Amino acid sequence: MSEQEGGNGSPKSSSLTPYEEALEALSSLIIRRTRADGTNFGDQFDVLFEYLKMLDLEEQISNMKIIHVAGTKGKGSTCTFTESILRNCGFRTGLFTSPHLIDIRERFRLNGIEICQEKFLAYFWWCYDRLKEKTDDNIPMPNYFRFLALLAFKIFAAEQVDVAIMEVGLGGKYDATNVVQAPIVCGITSLGYDHMEILGNTLGEIAGEKAGIFKDRIPAFTVPQPEEAMHVLEEKASQLKVPLQVVAPLDAKLLNGLTLGLEGEHQYLNAGLAIALCSTWLKRTGHLGDIYLERTETLSEQFIKGLTSASLQGRAQIVADTHFKSEQSNKLVFFLDGAHSPESMEVCARWFSLAIKDNSPDQTLFHRQLDNPKSSHDVVKMQHGEKGVQRKSTPILLFNCLTVRDPQLLLPRLVETCADHGVYFKKALFVPSLSVYNKVGSQASTTSTDSEVDLSWQITLQRVWENLMQGNKGKITDIVSEELKDDVEMSASNCEHSAVFSSLPVAIKWLRDRSQQNQSVRFQVLVTGSLHLVGDVLKLVKK
Repeated sequence: MSEQEGGNGSPKSSSLTPYEEALEALSSLIIRRTRADGTNFGDQFDVLFEYLKMLDLEEQISNMKIIHVAGTKGKGSTCTFTESILRNCGFRTGLFTSPHLIDIRERFRLNGIEICQEKFLAYFWWCYDRLKEKTDDNIPMPNYFRFLALLAFKIFAAEQVDVAIMEVGLGGKYDATNVVQAPIVCGITSLGYDHMEILGNTLGEIAGEKAGIFKDRIPAFTVPQPEEAMHVLEEKASQLKVPLQVVAPLDAKLLNGLTLGLEGEHQYLNAGLAIALCSTWLKRTGHLGDIYLERTETLSEQFIKGLTSASLQGRAQIVADTHFKSEQSNKLVFFLDGAHSPESMEVCARWFSLAIKDNSPDQTLFHRQLDNPKSSHDVVKMQHGEKGVQRKSTPILLFNCLTVRDPQLLLPRLVETCADHGVYFKKALFVPSLSVYNKVGSQASTTSTDSEVDLSWQITLQRVWENLMQGNKGKITDIVSEELKDDVEMSASNCEHSAVFSSLPVAIKWLRDRSQQNQSVRFQVLVTGSLHLVGDVLKLVKK
């Protein structure tokens, strides 16, 4: 690679590493506008094909054996299962997902492992410098997500993967991944209300956007959907002569006593879809052989291994705070799930309610190892408190969501579902995002002082929560624990049932202090509402 291709297009700074220089250049592609601004959605979609020409990717993409997946909930999980199955069948896999939680390279996985820095830099500058050279005022540089999708295609083409699994970023019809003209098979996961400011206000409109990935006569699969959404999917499929099939959730008995690699009952739905996508890919690419027998009563060994060894950070993930010594690691436990729609909030609440009951003394807790995304469940034995003292469980909510979300739809679903399972939050903590959205990488943390942080949205969330608690007063008793009543001077706004903190690190410090001061209490913190928040918590807890 020439010196120019090595990254001369980047703003040089002696204080930045080569990787940070690439992230600075990538940050320059972020359009500084709110998610609610849909003016660029679908705008100049055709320009993507000009970018493909500039990068000489047209023919390479047409030769790729692609699985394309859209949907509201479960896209990442379905793609993860699909990749894991085909990798265990012996194929070289490429997986493109979004968003990332800690490092941008998480979005590009080769054989289940995020791309190394050396390869990322080589492919990044090859694409970035070539586009910089060939774009102009009429065809400007692609925005952030479009660039990442183009980069994914370049990586997978150059690495000669056998299969590329592409997760749609937003919608489907106008998503950057939809430059794929002839995928092997398409999948639509569960549909629900999300990104309505862009995709439409009804399930029918949302389904229409997702069905935009359907291609003429290319087989497609979906899961059971609400009637309004299913009608639109079937209509779009009929127009394109797409054989659309609805798949049932995986029967747990087919796993021969093992469990899915991803936690939660909803994952059986995603696993069922992944099995259909993989078996169809094998059949249409001439690889079926003995790998998958088309009998519903059995699953091949490779399929079972793929389903049970799959792992995905930030979805139904349990992490003990590493701040404490190993013998005290169960004093503060984080339950992380990036749920951010009403439906996924309900699923998250069910998972959390069951998980904290399992996460009791003498129970075995399973969680992913943060430093090894390929690992399956690692077993951590939860112990009694020091000197045999049994700790009282205290569920706490740590929450933030984007301003385009409606907390009046999210928070009641969470509270009611938990209450149905006998779980009541003793305190809710609301924090602003640690990351800023016009930066990528280590520079993407807010540097403003606490006094400069705008907490108006967190105050709004707190108000919704307090009203919710007031409305539930007759049903929920003893909601405020003694150990949480006092000493919230670190918070910016403290109410009976909740507190707003000026930053996530301050909230984490408060939780750690409470844990130290209350030796007989186990704090079980549900972190949800935003994958950005989940990623930020993982960054802090991993330190």
